[in-house]
Amino acid sequence: MAKHGHIRIGVGGWTYEPWRGAFYPDGLAQKRELQYAGSKLTAIEINGTYYGSQKPESFAKWFAETPDDFVFTLKGSRFTTNRRVLAEAGESVERFVTSGIAELKHKLGPINWQFMATKKFDPADFEGFLKLLPKSVDGIALRHAVEVRHDSFKNAEFVALAREYGVAIIFAGDSEFPAIADVTAPFVYARIMGTREDEELGYSGKALDGWAEAAKAWSAGQTPAALKDGLLAPAAKVEPREVFLFVISGFKLHNPAAAMALIERV
Repeated sequence: MAKHGHIRIGVGGWTYEPWRGAFYPDGLAQKRELQYAGSKLTAIEINGTYYGSQKPESFAKWFAETPDDFVFTLKGSRFTTNRRVLAEAGESVERFVTSGIAELKHKLGPINWQFMATKKFDPADFEGFLKLLPKSVDGIALRHAVEVRHDSFKNAEFVALAREYGVAIIFAGDSEFPAIADVTAPFVYARIMGTREDEELGYSGKALDGWAEAAKAWSAGQTPAALKDGLLAPAAKVEPREVFLFVISGFKLHNPAAAMALIERV
């Protein structure tokens, strides 16, 4: 077995007008932007799937426009997660996973089920939701991650529940949201949100070094040293893990530069 899992680094989406002339070369046709982003990054988190369904043809097009080893992660539908009783989301989950996402084939990464900051941890109801998450669709294996944003989730019971179902808890770095560092799945999903306007690469060199080292530690099955004191439960088994790290929010103009700087470091 390899000593390290694959590390994939990217940004949220690829259509952002201020990136034209900054990240994208002047004069690049808009229809070529995904192709260009795919040549510079190793993953992209698709945000549009959170707001509405996409056509199977769109997923097939994105598959065709990116390198063979590229990966897309998808945000699950807000109509699934923004509800009072999560255990009643079965039909919504089914609608999302059968919407054509299998057209991404081997480029389909984890699904990010993002919850509003007002959603509190209800153990029984949250387990009801986790039970609804399918393991595959059209012969394509599915991986699931949950992005929780209320402090009530910062407890060992939630960590144990996520581990039981093999669902990753998304680590929210450099943000106002709870940063839960416990690893609960065969992969790690991190979103770092602290890029700044006064840093050409979004982060200082020291900060970029720190996140690169964190990604390497996660890929080796370790807990990054700076995060060990924040664990809510015993550390997960040490084994190589695939890592998905996205530079999100913050000063968005610099996010591609930060992602590329991290790719160089890992």
